[in-house]
Amino acid sequence: MHHQRALVRRPSPRLTEGLLTHIEPQPIDVDRAIQQWEGYRATLEANGWETIEAPPAEDCPDSVFIEDTMVAYADVAVIANPGASERRAEIPGAELAVRSLGYKIARITSPGTLDGGDVLKHDRTVWVGVGDRTNSEGARQLAAALEPLGAQVIEVPITKVLHLKSAVTALPDGTVLGHPSFVDDPTVFEKYLEVPEPDGAHVVLLNENRLLISASAPRTAELLAARGYTPVPVDISEFEKLEGCVTCLSVRLRGLPS
Repeated sequence: MHHQRALVRRPSPRLTEGLLTHIEPQPIDVDRAIQQWEGYRATLEANGWETIEAPPAEDCPDSVFIEDTMVAYADVAVIANPGASERRAEIPGAELAVRSLGYKIARITSPGTLDGGDVLKHDRTVWVGVGDRTNSEGARQLAAALEPLGAQVIEVPITKVLHLKSAVTALPDGTVLGHPSFVDDPTVFEKYLEVPEPDGAHVVLLNENRLLISASAPRTAELLAARGYTPVPVDISEFEKLEGCVTCLSVRLRGLPS
């Protein structure tokens, strides 16, 4: 049995200064965001995931979105090289946390850039969104790190969203969920399911059939329930105002036996 662990990182007090690319700024309630983060973490714990807190990065407004700092696959953590230079200071603390768990370390180096949020994994397929934050050289370096482990890396151009995982995530059977406003070309995915709400495009697989999903996507939750899944809604509205979603608030570590 693999031990399920998730890296998380406490929101920075400077959360409201986070970068925005595809949406208009809205007022953020930091206290409410912290409560929502605690709720998100508690939901992971209640569903069998041990959460591990990376050292906080108080001066990095986007540091709560820890998924962007790395890509974990098998026993390797590929440390990202963020496409936004403002976010590079988030990397060392996140690397420290995953290194202390015994992961082997590989890294994306300049001129390659890569954000973990651009990487969607299912089984042995790894899709990499190439757009604002991740470039082709970053995708090439990721492939060089993961293909020896048996992964097949597929580049997906993205133009409508910040990160690939702002647009799509995958169900346990490999069906990719997406919303038409985000997805450039659904045909790159073998199995694709259009969801009715933008925030419904993001799910985290908690276990065999339980799916963490935003409380902002009740119709998508119904659609998934009708397909036999158990949706576990979590309110992350303050993070959604910052282009965040259920996936980017944690790094799910499934790779190492406990």
